[in-house]
Amino acid sequence: MVERSVFLESRVLAVMRTTRGWKKNRLALALGLQPGTLYEYENGDAKPSRQLLERAAAVMGFGTAFVDRTFAYLRQGDADRQLGSSGAAGDADAASDREIDRISIGFSLEVESLLRDGLQRSRRRIRAFEERQAAKVLWARLAPHTTKERQAMVREGKRYQTWALSELLCDESLAAAPDSADRTVELAGLAVLAARLSPGTEAERARIQAYALTHLGNAHRVHGDLPPSDAAFAESAERWQAGGGHDPDGLLNEARMLGLEASLRRAQRLLPKALDLLGRALAVDQGGEARFLLLNRAKTLEECGDYEEAAATLQRAMPLIDREREPRLFWNLQFHRLYNLCNAGRPQEAERSLGEVQELTERLNNSLDLVHLGWLRAKVHAGLGRFQEAEAAFEQVRQDFLSHGIAYDAALVSLELAVLLLEQGRPAEVRTIVHELVPVFQAQRVTREALAAFELFRNAVEQETVTVELARRCLEELRRAGRTTEGRPERTAP
Repeated sequence: MVERSVFLESRVLAVMRTTRGWKKNRLALALGLQPGTLYEYENGDAKPSRQLLERAAAVMGFGTAFVDRTFAYLRQGDADRQLGSSGAAGDADAASDREIDRISIGFSLEVESLLRDGLQRSRRRIRAFEERQAAKVLWARLAPHTTKERQAMVREGKRYQTWALSELLCDESLAAAPDSADRTVELAGLAVLAARLSPGTEAERARIQAYALTHLGNAHRVHGDLPPSDAAFAESAERWQAGGGHDPDGLLNEARMLGLEASLRRAQRLLPKALDLLGRALAVDQGGEARFLLLNRAKTLEECGDYEEAAATLQRAMPLIDREREPRLFWNLQFHRLYNLCNAGRPQEAERSLGEVQELTERLNNSLDLVHLGWLRAKVHAGLGRFQEAEAAFEQVRQDFLSHGIAYDAALVSLELAVLLLEQGRPAEVRTIVHELVPVFQAQRVTREALAAFELFRNAVEQETVTVELARRCLEELRRAGRTTEGRPERTAP
């Protein structure tokens, strides 16, 4: 029988999975493994690599540091047993099972952190848990009231002036963003009010104020008001530094703060700054934000024109998203992954996943999702040289976007169709497309760069100097220019 020390990696994998309470089949699916392969890893028939252990930790919501903590914990347990016992080798499997059962009860990320961080921090974490539970009750009392009534209740009632309620209101603000920009701003403003009135040390109050101001800045971005968004983020940075520049208790999610600022910088077309912020956010993330950060990074790379890296980033994010619990987020990821593969000149790979996207689109039953599915099909057809199918699909998608008043996407599709027509020597039909698009495009709020790219193309068509190369260049400039001057979550292409 092989010595147990050889299987330390297998035991780490089993402990992490059992601690989180996942079944083996669920973890295998999340990692893209056959269930039998995971069984071999956990049974010690094969040794899981360090990379696989880190991936497993990530998909289950642990930080990668948790892998090292688990190694250390198990090694210490082995050393203790060598000093204090002389069990028979034949009992090793049963002992391992008992060990995993024991750890699954008492060795979660939170409990392990409490044991290691010392009594003072342990008490703070326990108190934080109680305060967060109380915040849920407070929000249930606030929720039925009007905006003015909520503000009065927070101003006048000390029970509502807590960091935990402010944090919860920040979460509610984010949750409201896809449906109501006004509600997003209202809830974030209430979070700032609760934070400014909260008790605690000066540093603690500064940190929760910074956290709430970050969400207020994001709310203004969602509402399309970039100057007040920028001002809120600037004040947030000042308050965060006043609080020490970090959260020693680990209660507030700095990775989220950095990611939200990255979304503003992307809306401001400060793409290198956005990528830097996202890199910092991924480095400090302790679990829970990685999938959103990777999607944000991929979208920023897409707007930079780096389609290869955008597609690779989305591939990294796939194991982190539960397609059954978060179907909209998974659809978002898959759409952009295939979109970027097409733009990177890899239509064959995109075509292989079209069936999966179609199945999910039908499940979600959203009319605009069907339009975007048609867009992907058109791009695949064009990339594979199926010009007749591509032309029909592009024309249908273009009309669908125009009927919805979605100027930016209609312009992108129109330019893609124009490239297709110019390649076939049909410039007169391109002129018709541009004439139909002009009033719709100019009536929408789009970035100056996007409008300039479209005007360049339009003038070339009018002067009969348009070429395939110019159309392609304008298409790339339009892609890089960004969708709108508003910061709203894109409800069309996600």
